[in-house]
Amino acid sequence: MASSVPRTRWPYALLGCGAALLAAGTYGGLFSAPPERYMGDVYRILYIHVPTAWNAMLVFTFAGVCALASLLSDDARWDARLEASMEVGVVLSVLLCAQGSLWAKPTWGVWWDWDPRLTTTAIMVMAFAGVLALRQFVDDPVRRATWSAVAAVVASADVPIVYFSVRWWNSLHQQPSSPGSVSVIFHRPLLLNSVGMLLFTLALIALRTRVAALRLEAELAPPPALSPALRQPS
Repeated sequence: MASSVPRTRWPYALLGCGAALLAAGTYGGLFSAPPERYMGDVYRILYIHVPTAWNAMLVFTFAGVCALASLLSDDARWDARLEASMEVGVVLSVLLCAQGSLWAKPTWGVWWDWDPRLTTTAIMVMAFAGVLALRQFVDDPVRRATWSAVAAVVASADVPIVYFSVRWWNSLHQQPSSPGSVSVIFHRPLLLNSVGMLLFTLALIALRTRVAALRLEAELAPPPALSPALRQPS
């Protein structure tokens, strides 16, 4: 039987565009931009670290929106989008923590420090990873959608706390930069990588959403009827 979930090609176009922009931005960050005055060449990891952070928080914010939409509507597509965005967000956040550790060791002298930004980020990752784990233990699709949506709404409340943590509390982590405070030669690779990662992330969410929708369709489909030749005689 043909699936009712449409197959689209635009995510693959986004993947290609995102990969091209990431390649251009990474090349510019590694070879075109000069060393930073105080950090030298160590700062170059920020060209991928900062876009990863921005996109991780954006994806988790979208997950919160999907969770609310799933609770307020009977549309199962929002549950599929929630699952996809949480998975992509957790992957981005794990990469974010790994990149931050690589930067922290030569600059702070430690791989990890429980300052407000790092602590709230760790809580955010564990919260959404916990929601994904919860989904694995609930077989009923309706209950799974409801329970995970409620849990995701609670988890998404940590996203603004992560963003504002460096302003609310004393933190080793640097304050957010703005385009006006960064030289163009530094800003251009960062912008290319940010847009490229956004396109790449949108494509991954779209592809993963289709996988989740196909699985949900299979779960809700009625069992196939047995052919007369296979039926047991009464």
